[in-house]
This record gives sequence, C-alpha cells and structure tokens, in this order.
Amino acid sequence: MNVQNKGVQTLRRTSLHQELADGVRELIVSGQLAPGTKVPERELCEMFGVSRTPLREALKVLAFDRLVVLEPNRGAWVSQITLGDLEEVFPVMGALEALSGELACERITDEEIRTVRSLHDEMVGHFEARRLAEYFDLNQQIHEAILAAARNETLTVQYRSLATQVRRARFVANMTDARWKKATEEHEEIMACLEARDGAGLASILRQHLQNKLETVRDWLIANGATG
Repeated sequence: MNVQNKGVQTLRRTSLHQELADGVRELIVSGQLAPGTKVPERELCEMFGVSRTPLREALKVLAFDRLVVLEPNRGAWVSQITLGDLEEVFPVMGALEALSGELACERITDEEIRTVRSLHDEMVGHFEARRLAEYFDLNQQIHEAILAAARNETLTVQYRSLATQVRRARFVANMTDARWKKATEEHEEIMACLEARDGAGLASILRQHLQNKLETVRDWLIANGATG
C-alpha cells in the first residue's frame, strides 16, 4: 500500500510541474514574458498558486526546450530569439510540415476535411475583421488538424518539440498587413490541396508557407538588431 501511495504522489508531482511548464510556456510564447527578461518566480508562484519547488522543476523542462536559461545564483531568464537559432529550426520544421501534409492527404477522412474547412473559413473571417490573436489561434488549429490526420506518432512528437519555437517567433515578429494577406492566401492554397488530396502540392505549399514565416521573422530580427 505504501508503494502505491508513493506512486500516486509521484504522478501528481509530475503532472503539476508539467502543467506549470505548459502555463509558463504560453506566457513566453505569447510574449507576456519577454525575451531577455528574468523569470519572475515569486509572481508566477502567486499566479499559479504553487511553491517554488514545482515551479523550478517546470523551469528545468523549459530550459530543455530552450525557452529559458538557468544561471547559477541568478535564477532563470527568458531566452533570446536569435536568427541563427531560427535558421536551424525552420528548415527542419518545414520538412516535418511537408511530411505531415503528404501523409494527411493519404489518410484524412471526408469528415476531417470538413472540419479543417470550417476552421479555415472561421480563420478567414478573423483576417477580414483584423483580429490577429483569434486568427493565430485558428491558424494553429489548422496545422494541428493536418498533423493529426497524418496519423504518425513519431512525426507528432518531433513536430511538437519544435513547434513552440516557431509559434514564439511568430508572436514576437510584427506581421505587416501585406504579409498577413499573403499568409491567408497561402492558407487558401493549403485548403485547396487538402481537399484535392494533393500530397505533393500540399507538401510544397506548407514548406513555402513556413519559409515565408521565417522571412517575416528575419526582417523583424534584423530591424531590431537581434540577429545573434
């Protein structure tokens, strides 16, 4: 009985620090915790209603994801976004996106296509109303739906290990109206290829879509002197 109780306690601790990691990750990705700033541990403990111990376990997870830097005797700092890092991440993510598109076209159901179409139409509505946060949310859901339709767990794990860095870069960089319009047009192409089950076409546009995101971020980083 004692062994079982200890096992339950371990699971609860694991779940808690993982939930904390997810919560702090969103604060970093959305820019509420800005790059280069010190992680406000006391404020986060109050926000999430936890002690320092599980929060510090969560920060170790985020350090592994390269979202924070742990410095002895100085605490945790939100990592900087550098052009060098993104130029490594984006081509790999582009290859994963392309593969997810190819596999999705082979395996997606008619019902799943209708679901993605609904998400797409709603996203376009947010674009037309210039609601950027809502647009980004639907955009992410569309890419996740394509990934899910690929039905490949190995691909999913690798994709999600890099997706946070891509999302973070997207939030940080300012999107011009022209680039936003272009991104929406690219999503029209994504939708057309998916509905036609054109795997090669979808792979190509997904890869280009991500490359164009990198160009947007690169321009912002260069303009702000954060090319590291």
